[in-house]
Amino acid sequence: MEIRQEQPQDWWEVEALYDLCFAPGREALSSYRLRDDVAPVAELSRVARDPDGVLGGVIRYWPVRVGAAQALLLGPIAVHPTRQGEGLGSALMIESLQIAKNLGWTRVLLVGDAPYYQRHGFAKSSAVTMPPPTNPDRVLARALQPGAWDGVAGPVEKHRD
Repeated sequence: MEIRQEQPQDWWEVEALYDLCFAPGREALSSYRLRDDVAPVAELSRVARDPDGVLGGVIRYWPVRVGAAQALLLGPIAVHPTRQGEGLGSALMIESLQIAKNLGWTRVLLVGDAPYYQRHGFAKSSAVTMPPPTNPDRVLARALQPGAWDGVAGPVEKHRD
């Protein structure tokens, strides 16, 4: 698989993969309100394609605010059902998190299953509150720099220019 930056021409295929991998109505989730009218972080949005060019996985990130602090909201991440279990999701996450760190981002959060994301350095964050009806046990955070989450608390809000 080749992992590269998502390009504008990938958009329809990426959206189709998200539709395939997630339940109908995925855009009604509260995390999507944080994405409304905000562009994803282009440098971190990645696609994975096999040698024939078939899309196997995708990951996107969005800028958000937690109090006065800037953070990244990871997601959605999706792997085509025929490619699951091959480590593609992990590869997308590892590469994109390293790029985020290299670009100077210091903190990342997501809404997801702790057992999966813990192996990538994410832990439950009781200091961060996602918009309802998000289950607080699924709000996970990771510091890309030591201490990046120290003293950062409050509601997650939409990015403001």
